[in-house]
Amino acid sequence: MVIQPLPKVLYIEDDGESRALVRRLLEGRFIVLEAGDALSGLELAADTNPDLILLDLSLPNLTGREAATRLQTIVPRAPLVALTADTSPGARERTLAAGFAGYLTKPIDIESFADQVEEFLRGKREEISDLEPHLRAYQSEVVEHLEAKIRELNAVLVRNHHLHQQNREMINILIRRQSMLEAGARVSHGITSLLDLNDLLAAAVDIICSEFELYYSGIFLLSEDGQTLRLAAGHGEAGQALLRNHFTLPVDRHSMTGCTVLDKKAFLASDVKGEPSHFKNPFLPKTRSEMALPLIFKDHVLGALTVQSEELNAFTEDDITALQSLADQIAIAIHNAQLLRRLEEANQELLRSKTYEAIATATGEAIHWVGNKAAPVPGSARRLRQDLLNLVAALRLILAAPPGDPDPLPGFLESLFADAEAAGADLTALGEALRQMPAGQRAALLSLESMLEDLEIIENSANTILTIKEDLIGPARQRHPVAFDLGAEIERLIVGMALPKQAVVTAWPPDLPPIYADPRQIDQLFNNLIKNAWEALEGHPQPRIEIRLARHSDPALLWACVRDNGPGIPPEIQDKIWVSFFTTKAGKGGTGLGLSACMEIVRQNGGKIWVESEVGTGTAFHILLPLAIPSHTEEVNNP
Repeated sequence: MVIQPLPKVLYIEDDGESRALVRRLLEGRFIVLEAGDALSGLELAADTNPDLILLDLSLPNLTGREAATRLQTIVPRAPLVALTADTSPGARERTLAAGFAGYLTKPIDIESFADQVEEFLRGKREEISDLEPHLRAYQSEVVEHLEAKIRELNAVLVRNHHLHQQNREMINILIRRQSMLEAGARVSHGITSLLDLNDLLAAAVDIICSEFELYYSGIFLLSEDGQTLRLAAGHGEAGQALLRNHFTLPVDRHSMTGCTVLDKKAFLASDVKGEPSHFKNPFLPKTRSEMALPLIFKDHVLGALTVQSEELNAFTEDDITALQSLADQIAIAIHNAQLLRRLEEANQELLRSKTYEAIATATGEAIHWVGNKAAPVPGSARRLRQDLLNLVAALRLILAAPPGDPDPLPGFLESLFADAEAAGADLTALGEALRQMPAGQRAALLSLESMLEDLEIIENSANTILTIKEDLIGPARQRHPVAFDLGAEIERLIVGMALPKQAVVTAWPPDLPPIYADPRQIDQLFNNLIKNAWEALEGHPQPRIEIRLARHSDPALLWACVRDNGPGIPPEIQDKIWVSFFTTKAGKGGTGLGLSACMEIVRQNGGKIWVESEVGTGTAFHILLPLAIPSHTEEVNNP
């Protein structure tokens, strides 16, 4: 006897609970394959060649009807059956016109569902009387979708044109400034004609060495926290080697560049031998004299310029004036190039911010409405569970009564049957159907465990909706900003999270001024960031989270950074992580609201947040928060 293999049914549905229900109803009669989105479903269909495909119409990114066109090419012999909650006028007809064999609606009829699937496998096909208008409606729907995409692209082109115009205006401003500097030295004119920061710095060090006949010249840029000098341009082979090694120097007294940044004045060493602040660089063994000059724009140190010679006493005090003037021109050029870059970043940030704000507003209103509707569901499910158990207990009490004893619950069964019939149930027909049903099917249909499991699914789904509602609207509650010590707040938060001591490293100066923000919101901000970092480090042999605080170059702001040594975030999703409900923790309980809440919290408190990440190296979230002004501090200290 040859055993026929079970038919394969592919169900494409983004809701896990719906997939679980269909799996339970079809198991035993079919091999059930599942996909959570249209693209995964297309791949699975190509790999498994199913006998029938059940398809939800409301799928993310690619709708069910759009996916159907591709599926008919991949598995042309497999009937497509829509399984959807869409009962709007014309939906069924447009779906059948798109090539579907059938149209089943939710909620599923659990008694007949498996038989309906069997009928479609045997060749059943729903028909519509007048195909032509519905086919036109389906084609119109496809055209409208394409038109919407074209409108989106046109809007992007308009925005890009506007940004291009703004950038051109900024370039014109820089060119005008450049024309005002033409009376300066020939070296200054040569370097300020470049707008790209990397090209500008590279040209500057080469022109300086050429014009002044120097052994070496290098330009360092100061880090955001003001603690490190990063080599941004270096002359000759030595400079290229240092750049390849990502050469940096700390801002301290162990190098002349560090000294010049700390004191905001030039340093000169006519003979570097015996000069305690000279850094002995192995790539520059011929240096005999050196001068370091600060790059300052409006009293803000941007970095440092170092010039070095193979000759002793190559520089005089008079050279300081000439070279400092050159350094000032370089600082202006650096500032202008950074200003252009920041303008471009600001334009992009504004576009992203407005997009995220619109998404968050629409999402918040929707989830608030859904949450209100879901609020009674958990209580109702619990009451129904208890009522069901009470009913089972009553039946057991009646059945356990010895023959001849009085009825322990007089009139209970009669009342129960009367209530069922009053609700429209034909108890005689249902009883006969149960009697004729195979024992296994009857046991599955009357399974108390299955009923309780369904109630648990209902309760859990409602609780998930309520949790998402709380996560989403929580940051938008009324704020209560005060002046407080962010470092102390973070230390208390870390203790409360009970993370391993070796895993979290904190670093900040003891004299940091207080910030002015809502402490509850800031706790949530850093809790989300630290929690995300810790989850990203799961399985890492040496997990490390570093939290740093420092004064920002803007005296009104404090800089904070939460960095981990995890796997990093791929560049293609670094913008998406801020969008509500986007998550990379599929199947691990993530709601995709943590980082969108962080962005909203920082925005409400007048700050800024951004991410820097490299795959395989780790991720750093940078935050700028406003410092408390004296009136805020007095307000807290003297309520």
